[in-house]
Amino acid sequence: MSLGAEALLRRMFDAAIAAAMPSVCVPRCLPPRPLGRTIVIGAGKASAAMAKALEDHVDWPLSGLVVTRYGYAVPCDRIEIVEAAHPVPDAAGEAAARRMLEMVAGLTPDDLVICLMSGGGSALLGLPLAGVTLADKQAINRALLACGATIREMNTVRRHLSAIKGGRLAAACYPAKVVSLLMSDVPGDDPTVIASGPSVPDPTTCGDALDIVRRYGIDIPPAARVALQSGRGESVKPDDVRLAGIDTRMVVTPQMALEAAAVVARAAGIEAHILGDSIEGEARDVAKVMAGIALQVARRGQPFAAPCVLMSSGETTVTVRGQGRGGRNVEFLLALAVALEGHPAIHAIAGDTDGVDGMEEIAGAVIGPDSLARARALGIRPVDRLADNDGHGFFEALGAAVVTGPTMTNVNDFRAIFIDRRS
Repeated sequence: MSLGAEALLRRMFDAAIAAAMPSVCVPRCLPPRPLGRTIVIGAGKASAAMAKALEDHVDWPLSGLVVTRYGYAVPCDRIEIVEAAHPVPDAAGEAAARRMLEMVAGLTPDDLVICLMSGGGSALLGLPLAGVTLADKQAINRALLACGATIREMNTVRRHLSAIKGGRLAAACYPAKVVSLLMSDVPGDDPTVIASGPSVPDPTTCGDALDIVRRYGIDIPPAARVALQSGRGESVKPDDVRLAGIDTRMVVTPQMALEAAAVVARAAGIEAHILGDSIEGEARDVAKVMAGIALQVARRGQPFAAPCVLMSSGETTVTVRGQGRGGRNVEFLLALAVALEGHPAIHAIAGDTDGVDGMEEIAGAVIGPDSLARARALGIRPVDRLADNDGHGFFEALGAAVVTGPTMTNVNDFRAIFIDRRS
């Protein structure tokens, strides 16, 4: 890979992450001081950093509890930070969610609850509906992660099997004022999908959740099935009086991150084109479409002239059929490399802005014209690795993995394809 192309793509990725840092985006969205108490509740990979940003800019008394992913804690003075498991919930997340509900009980209209929610919050708030066990939720989460369901579909099921999501947290805060500060990691920036919407009303139903379970052939535990079939898992709806006064503020979105990365490209004299901030679908299928567009640019100068960068965000899915180490960004990138067949003018990066792609502490990877040739020289068959869902193994062998460590933010996936001029 051209060192210049790789460096540009990495600078763009870093710029996308920097634009979404809580220290940058949280302070501009803070509510005024209430007459009564301020309780802070939060969940997600960025929630601890959001809590720190809040503390740094709020000079009145406050207390609360935020749960984040293991390794993502940020020290705070007034807000307690708890770590729990992601993407499969554990007992620590279950206990934290239960304590949150206890903290917001008995508030008055003069009190304020600030909800700090970011991607990953759904798994971290692992408090099951009564009658459903943590083991049930863990099994359902694993099945949802492997079946190829979209994040919207996964969180529709999760909301209806939770004691805190789907508006239940906001309802528990009533009659206090609820202000939700959300960092979007979902296509379309839908508040009901971010962390499964603990602090916003939910228009979906138990019937919708059952439809998703049937569509993907998921064999859910009996107690969970009964909860959905009986309607006992119904979430809090938009017409519920307890949620009438909630204030929901989107502090940062994937589009904002893409625009920040585009500035870096244009400063380098490369035109940047944002193709979309909410692209979904099987990672390998999205890769084929993106490869087709990139090749048209390289060969025909359509719809854009080279040199340029094609950028996108969203959340692809992976239907796991192999035994590899996944994640959706490296699956996309490996499928892209196979489709491009070593085109000499095309380079690309794909990574999750939270620094974790799938189950690995690896954000993503980069590819260049020589990626396939280098793999074959090592005795690696790219198509075999793709069939085995082993993108991480493939790119580690090439030394092409992108490792950021915990970024303390989360605005979905970042993809950029650089098409150079043909020499």
